[in-house]
Amino acid sequence: MPRTDENFDYVIVGAGSAGCVLADRLSADGRHQVLLLEYGGSDRSVLIQMPAALAYPMNTRRWNWGYESETEPHLNNRRLNCPRGKGLGGSSSINGLVYVRGNPLDFERWQDDEGARGWGYADVLPYFKRAEERAEGGDAYRGGDGPLSTTYGTLKNPLHQAWLDAAQQAGYHLTEDYNGFRQEGFGRMDMTVRRGTRCSAAKAYLYPARKRANLTVIQHALATRVLFEGTRAVGIAYERDGRTHEVRARREVILSGGSINSVQLLKLSGIGPAQELTDLGIPVVAHREGVGANLQDHLEFYFQMACTKPVTLYGQSGLIGKALAGAQWLFLRSGIGATNHFESCGFIRSRAGIKYPDVQYHFFPLAINYDGSSLASEHGFQAHVGPMRSKSRGTVTLRTADPRDKPVIRFNYMSHPDDWAEMRACVRLTREIFQQPAFAPWRGREIQPGADCISDEAIDAFIADHVESALHPSCTCKMGAPSDPMAVVDPDLRVIGVEGLRVIDSSVMPSITTGNLNAPTIMIGEKGADLVLGKQPLPPSNAPYYVAPNWQHEQR
Repeated sequence: MPRTDENFDYVIVGAGSAGCVLADRLSADGRHQVLLLEYGGSDRSVLIQMPAALAYPMNTRRWNWGYESETEPHLNNRRLNCPRGKGLGGSSSINGLVYVRGNPLDFERWQDDEGARGWGYADVLPYFKRAEERAEGGDAYRGGDGPLSTTYGTLKNPLHQAWLDAAQQAGYHLTEDYNGFRQEGFGRMDMTVRRGTRCSAAKAYLYPARKRANLTVIQHALATRVLFEGTRAVGIAYERDGRTHEVRARREVILSGGSINSVQLLKLSGIGPAQELTDLGIPVVAHREGVGANLQDHLEFYFQMACTKPVTLYGQSGLIGKALAGAQWLFLRSGIGATNHFESCGFIRSRAGIKYPDVQYHFFPLAINYDGSSLASEHGFQAHVGPMRSKSRGTVTLRTADPRDKPVIRFNYMSHPDDWAEMRACVRLTREIFQQPAFAPWRGREIQPGADCISDEAIDAFIADHVESALHPSCTCKMGAPSDPMAVVDPDLRVIGVEGLRVIDSSVMPSITTGNLNAPTIMIGEKGADLVLGKQPLPPSNAPYYVAPNWQHEQR
């Protein structure tokens, strides 16, 4: 028989980017007993804390759930990796440390077109600001004294300046801060680093909160289902050390497992498409067709160039170089180990008639796969590039009713013809930047796609073989009006059709944002905490934002 443990006011499942925020904010005033359940373990490892080592935890089963897609029919039936963080900090402990809020018009779209009342840019900007701490201090757009540290790299490598200069020569503008007034353009890239170490959500929020007597954190706990009395969520069943436990929530149960795991737990608990649940013998608590639907992601490829001078990170990629970098980081928290090396970037529109950026660049002074699996055999540099608003949609479904079995993930990548047009534009626009005079001192041959990859057919073949996930799965429990049959949570993040249950993580995004997802997920946690506590929302901002005046007629 299950053993009944303590009662808590709030039970949170998942110590990831949003879950850590919730654990901190819900326990802050000491009035509520809060339990945070996490399947993974500690994040205290050099491989997590050193920014430059980001590829290691991403590829280690200790910290990664190890998901992959089903065969993708439009990508030559390849299976694509879908790493999700497992451990304190969740994916914020294994990601690339890139900090991108998204474009203001993403949130306007959420509110005006997708039923997310109260989630417009004016509403979410104060929560972004509340989260942030940065050396430059706060202003109308940026926070100055929040828990999450963000910083810029040194741009010491000359290739970063070449990238910015080439963009200007190609006719693009620079932006002082893509997380501020103007996202569109090229500039420095923000990273979640504090004094040379990774600033995950665990370090920013959970470490300080764990000192409180009213917060309990249980690791190595596999949540197996939400407990219901009728249609009210009253607790969580979980397994730990071979034993089954039940914990009760006096106020609410909150799922913060992310876009894969929150879907799985909802469906195992009887919330989802009734036919899918019935086929697996799961009693239906609430029929919600949208649970696991609307799966979105960003795809990207690496546009790689050979470098004619030994200025890239290739010179430090051997054992001796890694040892020296590691020693400098261990003793001084400085040097090339203290940065993720994504220090410059760009956001552009792929064509005239696009109102705000739909292409993102990360520039990197080395030719290598993002996960570290394939290093070029020479000095090189690359731009990670991909479209931001793919029209393709996928699903997350249960493989079995066993919580230990991985769910079925079908992204259905590149299933819409517009996605191919956008990818072709990415190839051609990037090639144009790399051919500018600023790269003349450094530019060698085009490693990939290759100088002969010119026609639509050749580009399409390259994309099908080489495109990779940017690791931003989202939108599988989308927020919307309760009248929307595909909405899973209402604008207060309450699961529609039941009581006492919320989902607060990246799965509630109605549609994917323009950029990396860690920053908006933390914002969702911040705003979600106020919703749970019944607090008045932070006063809306009146800060304006940039839209290119010529967007209807010009690409740049």
